[in-house]
Amino acid sequence: MRKVVSILVFLLALSNSFGQSKNTALPISHLTGDFYVYKTFHDYKGTLISANAMYLVTDKGVVLFDAPWDETQFQPLLDSIKAKHHKDVIMCFATHSHDDRAGGIAFYRQKGIKTYTGKLTDEILKKENKPRAEFVIPDDSIFTVGQYKFEVYYPGKGHAPDNIVAWFAKEKVLYGACFIKSTEAKDLGYLGDSDVKEWEKSIKKVQAKFKNPIYIIPGHEGWENTASLNHTLKMVKEYNILKASDKGEKK
Repeated sequence: MRKVVSILVFLLALSNSFGQSKNTALPISHLTGDFYVYKTFHDYKGTLISANAMYLVTDKGVVLFDAPWDETQFQPLLDSIKAKHHKDVIMCFATHSHDDRAGGIAFYRQKGIKTYTGKLTDEILKKENKPRAEFVIPDDSIFTVGQYKFEVYYPGKGHAPDNIVAWFAKEKVLYGACFIKSTEAKDLGYLGDSDVKEWEKSIKKVQAKFKNPIYIIPGHEGWENTASLNHTLKMVKEYNILKASDKGEKK
Protein backbone atom coordinates (compact mmCIF):
# COMPACT_ATOMS: atom_id res chain seq x y z
CA MET A 1 0.00 0.00 0.00
CA ARG A 2 2.82 2.32 0.93
CA LYS A 3 4.48 1.59 -2.43
CA VAL A 4 1.25 2.41 -4.30
CA VAL A 5 0.91 5.68 -2.41
CA SER A 6 4.52 6.57 -3.20
CA ILE A 7 3.95 5.91 -6.90
CA LEU A 8 0.80 8.05 -6.89
CA VAL A 9 2.64 10.90 -5.14
CA PHE A 10 5.47 10.66 -7.70
CA LEU A 11 3.04 10.69 -10.64
CA LEU A 12 1.19 13.66 -9.16
CA ALA A 13 4.44 15.58 -8.68
CA LEU A 14 5.48 14.73 -12.23
CA SER A 15 2.13 15.88 -13.55
CA ASN A 16 2.40 19.16 -11.64
CA SER A 17 5.91 19.66 -12.92
CA PHE A 18 4.82 19.29 -16.54
CA GLY A 19 1.84 21.54 -15.89
CA GLN A 20 4.05 24.26 -14.43
CA SER A 21 6.48 24.01 -17.34
CA LYS A 22 3.63 24.39 -19.78
CA ASN A 23 2.06 27.25 -17.87
CA THR A 24 5.31 29.14 -17.39
CA ALA A 25 6.43 29.06 -21.02
CA LEU A 26 4.70 32.42 -21.40
CA PRO A 27 4.08 33.96 -17.96
CA ILE A 28 2.07 37.18 -18.08
CA SER A 29 2.08 39.57 -15.11
CA HIS A 30 -0.12 42.58 -14.48
CA LEU A 31 1.94 45.75 -14.15
CA THR A 32 -0.60 48.53 -13.59
CA GLY A 33 -3.89 49.53 -15.17
CA ASP A 34 -3.93 48.14 -18.72
CA PHE A 35 -0.19 47.36 -18.76
CA TYR A 36 1.15 43.80 -18.71
CA VAL A 37 4.65 42.35 -18.71
CA TYR A 38 5.28 38.97 -20.26
CA LYS A 39 8.35 36.74 -20.26
CA THR A 40 9.63 34.26 -22.80
CA PHE A 41 12.67 32.03 -22.63
CA HIS A 42 15.51 31.21 -25.01
CA ASP A 43 18.36 28.75 -24.90
CA TYR A 44 21.46 30.90 -25.34
CA LYS A 45 24.65 28.83 -25.54
CA GLY A 46 23.23 26.15 -23.28
CA THR A 47 21.69 28.52 -20.73
CA LEU A 48 17.97 29.28 -20.56
CA ILE A 49 17.58 33.05 -20.39
CA SER A 50 14.35 34.99 -19.90
CA ALA A 51 13.40 38.13 -21.79
CA ASN A 52 10.87 40.73 -20.66
CA ALA A 53 8.45 42.45 -23.00
CA MET A 54 5.26 44.43 -22.48
CA TYR A 55 1.84 45.01 -23.95
CA LEU A 56 -0.83 47.64 -23.44
CA VAL A 57 -4.57 47.05 -23.76
CA THR A 58 -6.39 50.02 -25.32
CA ASP A 59 -9.91 50.69 -26.57
CA LYS A 60 -8.63 50.25 -30.13
CA GLY A 61 -6.69 47.03 -29.53
CA VAL A 62 -3.46 45.80 -27.96
CA VAL A 63 -0.06 47.41 -28.48
CA LEU A 64 2.92 45.07 -28.21
CA PHE A 65 6.37 46.25 -27.20
CA ASP A 66 8.82 43.65 -28.51
CA ALA A 67 8.08 40.13 -29.68
CA PRO A 68 8.77 36.90 -27.77
CA TRP A 69 12.36 35.71 -27.87
CA ASP A 70 11.01 32.19 -28.25
CA GLU A 71 9.53 31.96 -31.75
CA THR A 72 7.27 29.08 -30.67
CA GLN A 73 5.43 31.69 -28.56
CA PHE A 74 4.64 34.15 -31.37
CA GLN A 75 1.14 32.76 -31.91
CA PRO A 76 0.48 31.66 -28.30
CA LEU A 77 1.04 35.25 -27.20
CA LEU A 78 -1.66 36.46 -29.60
CA ASP A 79 -3.95 33.66 -28.43
CA SER A 80 -3.33 34.44 -24.75
CA ILE A 81 -4.03 38.14 -25.24
CA LYS A 82 -7.21 37.39 -27.17
CA ALA A 83 -8.45 34.95 -24.53
CA LYS A 84 -7.57 37.25 -21.63
CA HIS A 85 -8.68 40.62 -23.00
CA HIS A 86 -10.95 39.75 -25.96
CA LYS A 87 -8.93 42.10 -28.16
CA ASP A 88 -6.49 41.71 -31.04
CA VAL A 89 -2.91 42.95 -31.19
CA ILE A 90 -2.89 45.87 -33.65
CA MET A 91 0.63 47.29 -33.28
CA CYS A 92 4.08 45.90 -32.51
CA PHE A 93 7.20 47.95 -31.74
CA ALA A 94 10.69 46.40 -31.86
CA THR A 95 13.08 48.33 -29.63
CA HIS A 96 16.25 47.25 -31.47
CA SER A 97 17.47 44.81 -34.09
CA HIS A 98 18.50 41.84 -31.91
CA ASP A 99 16.44 38.66 -32.18
CA ASP A 100 14.99 39.00 -28.67
CA ARG A 101 13.28 42.21 -29.85
CA ALA A 102 12.87 42.20 -33.62
CA GLY A 103 12.65 38.47 -34.22
CA GLY A 104 8.88 38.49 -34.58
CA ILE A 105 8.57 41.27 -37.16
CA ALA A 106 7.94 38.99 -40.14
CA PHE A 107 5.41 36.84 -38.26
CA TYR A 108 3.36 39.74 -36.91
CA ARG A 109 3.51 41.71 -40.13
CA GLN A 110 2.16 38.65 -41.97
CA LYS A 111 -0.70 38.60 -39.46
CA GLY A 112 -1.68 42.11 -40.52
CA ILE A 113 -0.34 43.73 -37.37
CA LYS A 114 1.31 47.12 -37.88
CA THR A 115 5.03 46.78 -37.12
CA TYR A 116 7.38 49.62 -36.16
CA THR A 117 11.11 50.20 -35.67
CA GLY A 118 13.37 53.20 -35.44
CA LYS A 119 15.41 54.38 -38.41
CA LEU A 120 18.67 52.86 -37.21
CA THR A 121 17.02 49.51 -36.53
CA ASP A 122 15.60 49.50 -40.04
CA GLU A 123 19.04 50.22 -41.49
CA ILE A 124 20.60 47.36 -39.52
CA LEU A 125 17.88 44.89 -40.48
CA LYS A 126 18.22 45.91 -44.12
CA LYS A 127 22.01 45.50 -44.00
CA GLU A 128 21.67 42.06 -42.37
CA ASN A 129 18.99 41.03 -44.87
CA LYS A 130 16.45 40.42 -42.10
CA PRO A 131 12.69 41.13 -42.14
CA ARG A 132 11.91 44.81 -41.71
CA ALA A 133 8.97 46.57 -40.11
CA GLU A 134 6.20 48.13 -42.14
CA PHE A 135 6.72 51.53 -40.53
CA VAL A 136 9.93 53.38 -39.69
CA ILE A 137 9.56 56.05 -37.01
CA PRO A 138 11.63 59.18 -36.26
CA ASP A 139 13.92 59.32 -33.23
CA ASP A 140 11.26 60.94 -31.06
CA SER A 141 7.63 60.14 -31.88
CA ILE A 142 4.33 60.56 -30.05
CA PHE A 143 1.58 57.98 -30.51
CA THR A 144 -2.03 58.09 -29.38
CA VAL A 145 -3.82 54.75 -29.40
CA GLY A 146 -7.29 54.66 -27.94
CA GLN A 147 -7.20 56.34 -24.54
CA TYR A 148 -3.41 56.16 -24.22
CA LYS A 149 -0.62 58.47 -25.30
CA PHE A 150 3.03 57.47 -25.30
CA GLU A 151 6.41 58.58 -26.61
CA VAL A 152 8.95 56.41 -28.42
CA TYR A 153 12.42 57.87 -28.04
CA TYR A 154 15.95 57.18 -29.27
CA PRO A 155 18.37 58.39 -26.56
CA GLY A 156 21.58 57.44 -28.37
CA LYS A 157 23.82 54.41 -28.44
CA GLY A 158 23.90 52.00 -25.52
CA HIS A 159 23.32 48.27 -25.31
CA ALA A 160 22.83 48.49 -29.07
CA PRO A 161 23.45 51.34 -31.52
CA ASP A 162 19.73 51.56 -32.26
CA ASN A 163 18.02 50.98 -28.89
CA ILE A 164 14.80 52.93 -28.30
CA VAL A 165 12.60 53.27 -25.21
CA ALA A 166 8.90 53.94 -24.68
CA TRP A 167 7.53 56.40 -22.11
CA PHE A 168 3.99 56.78 -20.79
CA ALA A 169 3.96 60.18 -19.09
CA LYS A 170 0.58 59.93 -17.40
CA GLU A 171 1.18 56.47 -15.96
CA LYS A 172 4.93 57.04 -15.40
CA VAL A 173 5.83 53.78 -17.12
CA LEU A 174 9.26 53.53 -18.75
CA TYR A 175 9.77 50.55 -21.02
CA GLY A 176 13.51 50.32 -21.54
CA ALA A 177 14.04 46.79 -22.86
CA CYS A 178 17.76 45.92 -23.15
CA PHE A 179 18.81 49.56 -22.81
CA ILE A 180 18.15 49.03 -19.09
CA LYS A 181 19.64 46.25 -16.98
CA SER A 182 17.71 44.67 -14.12
CA THR A 183 18.89 45.32 -10.56
CA GLU A 184 19.57 41.57 -10.50
CA ALA A 185 22.20 41.95 -13.24
CA LYS A 186 25.79 41.55 -12.08
CA ASP A 187 27.29 42.90 -15.31
CA LEU A 188 26.29 44.57 -18.58
CA GLY A 189 25.79 41.26 -20.37
CA TYR A 190 26.27 40.99 -24.12
CA LEU A 191 28.35 43.91 -25.39
CA GLY A 192 28.98 42.78 -28.97
CA ASP A 193 27.07 45.75 -30.41
CA SER A 194 27.34 48.09 -27.43
CA ASP A 195 28.90 51.51 -27.08
CA VAL A 196 29.35 51.71 -23.32
CA LYS A 197 30.91 55.16 -23.39
CA GLU A 198 27.88 56.58 -25.19
CA TRP A 199 25.55 54.45 -23.05
CA GLU A 200 26.39 56.61 -20.05
CA LYS A 201 25.38 59.77 -21.92
CA SER A 202 22.23 58.11 -23.27
CA ILE A 203 21.07 57.04 -19.81
CA LYS A 204 21.47 60.57 -18.53
CA LYS A 205 19.35 61.83 -21.44
CA VAL A 206 16.57 59.41 -20.47
CA GLN A 207 16.78 60.43 -16.82
CA ALA A 208 16.56 64.12 -17.75
CA LYS A 209 13.70 63.65 -20.21
CA PHE A 210 11.52 61.13 -18.36
CA LYS A 211 11.46 62.06 -14.72
CA ASN A 212 10.30 60.03 -11.72
CA PRO A 213 9.16 56.80 -13.39
CA ILE A 214 7.02 54.60 -11.16
CA TYR A 215 7.57 51.49 -13.27
CA ILE A 216 10.71 50.60 -15.22
CA ILE A 217 10.87 47.49 -17.40
CA PRO A 218 14.36 46.18 -18.28
CA GLY A 219 15.01 43.65 -21.02
CA HIS A 220 15.95 40.67 -18.87
CA GLU A 221 15.66 39.26 -15.33
CA GLY A 222 13.53 40.88 -12.63
CA TRP A 223 11.59 44.07 -13.41
CA GLU A 224 9.95 44.90 -10.08
CA ASN A 225 12.75 47.13 -8.73
CA THR A 226 12.60 50.71 -10.05
CA ALA A 227 16.28 51.29 -9.26
CA SER A 228 17.18 49.47 -12.49
CA LEU A 229 18.03 52.60 -14.49
CA ASN A 230 20.32 53.90 -11.75
CA HIS A 231 21.81 50.43 -11.41
CA THR A 232 22.55 50.37 -15.13
CA LEU A 233 24.20 53.79 -14.96
CA LYS A 234 26.33 52.66 -12.02
CA MET A 235 27.56 49.57 -13.90
CA VAL A 236 28.19 51.57 -17.06
CA LYS A 237 30.25 54.15 -15.13
CA GLU A 238 32.26 51.42 -13.42
CA TYR A 239 32.91 49.75 -16.76
CA ASN A 240 34.08 53.00 -18.34
CA ILE A 241 36.36 53.81 -15.39
CA LEU A 242 37.89 50.34 -15.62
CA LYS A 243 38.42 50.68 -19.36
CA ALA A 244 40.02 54.10 -18.95
CA SER A 245 42.28 52.69 -16.24
CA ASP A 246 43.32 49.79 -18.50
CA LYS A 247 44.21 52.21 -21.28
CA GLY A 248 46.28 54.25 -18.84
CA GLU A 249 48.24 51.18 -17.78
CA LYS A 250 48.93 50.24 -21.40
CA LYS A 251 50.35 53.67 -22.05
